[in-house]
Amino acid sequence: MLEEFKIGHEQDDDVKTGVTVIIAPEHTTGGVSVRGGAPATRETDLLKSENLVSEVNAVVLSGGSAFGLEACCGVSDYLREKNIGFDSLGFKVPIVCGASLFDLNYGKFGFPDKNMGYKACVNAASNNFISGSIGAGTGCTVGKALGAKLAKKGGLGCACLKIDDVEMAVIVAVNSLGDIYDFNNGKMIKGASIAGFKLGVFSLSEKAGKKIKPQSGNTTIACILTNAKLNKTQMNKLCDIAHDGLALAIRPVHTLFDGDSIFGLASNKTDADFTVLSINITRLMAEAVAKAVRKYD
Repeated sequence: MLEEFKIGHEQDDDVKTGVTVIIAPEHTTGGVSVRGGAPATRETDLLKSENLVSEVNAVVLSGGSAFGLEACCGVSDYLREKNIGFDSLGFKVPIVCGASLFDLNYGKFGFPDKNMGYKACVNAASNNFISGSIGAGTGCTVGKALGAKLAKKGGLGCACLKIDDVEMAVIVAVNSLGDIYDFNNGKMIKGASIAGFKLGVFSLSEKAGKKIKPQSGNTTIACILTNAKLNKTQMNKLCDIAHDGLALAIRPVHTLFDGDSIFGLASNKTDADFTVLSINITRLMAEAVAKAVRKYD
């Protein structure tokens, strides 16, 4: 499944933060959609449909809030050593896009630095679609209407799908203010609770009103992978549509206290119907979100 993409993780289990890197094959089209109100991102403007560069070499998902964007520099160093990048006046400039989530208050203070980003590249391998408390998911928590101390463990979720020759996958680090729901039956999987009783953000907001004081320090970040042939405008649109999957699985989503961002990478190997991709990316994103949290009590 999507063997041309290399996925690597590195984390600090003491500090409780980490980074996930997706290294793209040559001639991969990139895209992005940022919907949250508090993003920490790198090279998102470059991916606007009207701008010059359409090919991306790597996407970095990391913890550490804005500090964690430093991990992208380690990925750039790794790619430069491999002579991978955009050809500019005889120099290879790696195109590394990234986003970070806030996990500074989960363990000790720390963030994925340049060295951790480089190590994630060294660890990168094909078919590395692992879900759990790894990489960017190491310090993730969800359901924070009652504050970080009563939040539940989040993580990294992966979901894959093949339709004829077209392959799609989603990698998502779920660190949301909102609660997590099963998109199939609408039931809460994990969220704001006391003594095991699931209260939910919406229920709390109705009953407690002004007592609910949402805090910054959240954000769900993701990357779509596909072997479909897509241009940058199509990839950006697919990332837009994928946010519907977040809305199915995370409630509320895209708040002022979340920096929700979705990247996309298309390796351009196979013809595909864009409508079919659009229909299925929503379900795939919701499945990946659920996988990110199902392991943890």
